[in-house]
Amino acid sequence: MTTPATEPAAEPAAEPATDWLRLDQQICFSLSAASRAFGSVYRVVLKDLGLTYSQYLVLLVLWEHGELPVKRLGEHLRLDSGTLSPLLKRLEAAGLVRRERSTRDERSVQVRLTEEGAALRGRAVEVPRRIAAATGLDLAEVQDLRARLDRLTAALDAYGTAPAPEPS
Repeated sequence: MTTPATEPAAEPAAEPATDWLRLDQQICFSLSAASRAFGSVYRVVLKDLGLTYSQYLVLLVLWEHGELPVKRLGEHLRLDSGTLSPLLKRLEAAGLVRRERSTRDERSVQVRLTEEGAALRGRAVEVPRRIAAATGLDLAEVQDLRARLDRLTAALDAYGTAPAPEPS
């Protein structure tokens, strides 16, 4: 008795490759769009302080760490000196920071808060609360999102320094 030939089982339909090329499938675009939206909110929230978002970040680092060399400040902010120098120049012109050559190493420039820059911290204390409220997320969600973004950043940094993995 012969058995009829059976056709091989059909494989599950694979998701079309073009779906991965849709803009709404790109995590980089979602992050970019969220960053732009944050920028818009920060513009409104920081307006009363007379700061841009980038200036606010510089001040956050100085409020936390005190006087720093430009190089270390750039490391904290993930900015190169070419981007950081004009930003510091504007903060200095506004009277919020002072840049001075190090007495130990003339190649190094130290950045420190002025009295006015230090005092601005008291007025800035509401900024994180207002930003958190604008997200519509509760504190646990904000903390979870930040932790996930930190992990993503670390993974992408590691990827940038390691050999590329084979696509799966």
